[in-house]
Amino acid sequence: MKLKTKSAINYGKKQKKQRNGAKGITLIALVITIIVLLILAGVTIATLTGDNRNTISSAEC
Repeated sequence: MKLKTKSAINYGKKQKKQRNGAKGITLIALVITIIVLLILAGVTIATLTGDNRNTISSAEC
């Protein structure tokens, strides 16, 4: 049975902390990307269907 040295134990803890932090950042980046894509899709669909309520109401004023 091999005993781990103190530096090996500390190195393992540092690696675990770095991986946990990276997962959180990746998840946040994924959520932001999905939100941006949904906004772009909404604008594109509104433009393609001709639903331009804002421009029509501005022209009437």
